[in-house]
Amino acid sequence: MSGLVALLDDVAALAKLSAASIDDIGAAAGRAGAKAVGVVIDDTAVTPRYVTGFTPERELPIIWRIAKGSLKNKIVFILPAALLLSQFLPWALNPLLMVGGAYLCFEGAEKVYEAIWGHHEDGTEQVIKLASAAHEEKMVAGAIRTDFILSAEIMAISLAEVADQAFFSRALILVLVALMITALVYGVVGLIVKTDDFGVRLASSNARAAQSIGRGLVKGMPVVMSALSVIGTAAMLWVGGHIIIDGLDKFGLSWPAHTLHDLALAAGHAIPFAEGVVEWLVETLGSALVGVVLGGIIVAALHLRPARAAAH
Repeated sequence: MSGLVALLDDVAALAKLSAASIDDIGAAAGRAGAKAVGVVIDDTAVTPRYVTGFTPERELPIIWRIAKGSLKNKIVFILPAALLLSQFLPWALNPLLMVGGAYLCFEGAEKVYEAIWGHHEDGTEQVIKLASAAHEEKMVAGAIRTDFILSAEIMAISLAEVADQAFFSRALILVLVALMITALVYGVVGLIVKTDDFGVRLASSNARAAQSIGRGLVKGMPVVMSALSVIGTAAMLWVGGHIIIDGLDKFGLSWPAHTLHDLALAAGHAIPFAEGVVEWLVETLGSALVGVVLGGIIVAALHLRPARAAAH
């Protein structure tokens, strides 16, 4: 009997230890996710533009497909690679992130180029394109590619926050971060893109107040979606530029990061009642400028190459 009691005491002690470990892992996942909140906001702003123009019944299925692709990016591809690299080749994480940052700069600059000089389709051509399965596949694939870079940045920031944890704990924390952030981002995106449908339902109700709110939502959502499309493009540029600046700093080329930081501090001191906001704006605009320049160089190189080939 005494042996059984001792065994039960040991089991209770192990259960308490496991519960404490789970609490610690949950808290660490929360801290790691909070550190990546800036990229999460960017991811949320980028995604809605990939479902703009589709019929209402296809919006949620497309978002669900992108969400599954995002979770696959994080858990199947990024997580194992990040854990292995952090364990055996920690020096490789920075250059890989910089390659991803350059891709984001290119994506953002390409969108700007298309908006200014791109081909504008007529209404019939656009309807046919949006109704096609090929266009849906293209948009979903593009969203998942862009998500891969943003997810890699989220996971890298989270990994840096829990670098002192044991290997298994790190893996479990990053899985929790991947699940939480994917649910947050695509839950919010789903709410954004379905708000106009909710507005239509309100507008068709019997209550005048509900009708007024519904009509306002229906009229306002195209403006919101257009704004989110612009914010999404800007987000790619400033996140990509920030990754490049931060990567150069880690390689020892510190003057871009230090110069931008000093400018942000000076601007913040000049407007003390909004110091934090001003500092963030200056650093964000500086990162976006780097993104525009680098992305513009890549876009120009890709557009000039076919012209040179044709000339020869």
